Amino acid sequence: MFSQGAEFSILEPTFKFPKTVEGPIVKHTYVFTNTGTEPLIIQDYIVACTCTEVFYSKEPIMPGKNGEVRLEFDTEGKYDQQDRIVTLIVNTKKKKAKLRFKIFVLPKED
Repeated sequence: MFSQGAEFSILEPTFKFPKTVEGPIVKHTYVFTNTGTEPLIIQDYIVACTCTEVFYSKEPIMPGKNGEVRLEFDTEGKYDQQDRIVTLIVNTKKKKAKLRFKIFVLPKED
């Protein structure tokens, strides 16, 4: 019998923050499901800059169960449209899962 392995399934892989004035750290939590037959393990993540931090469970997500990935994006020093991708290193066939967020950052008033 063919084993499916772990599967990272998410309904909304892209999140759009409301327009934000430069300065605060904005946060969002993505909820995903392991739709596979083996425990899902997030091993690491890749982001384009240190302005984005990612937090996730180090524990395996069992088949049929939900997990969460929380990100924090520091808007300080950013402006205009930001379109970022977080690549999760996972133990699925594809080895990667991508999350994306968008935000329009308005400059601070002087």
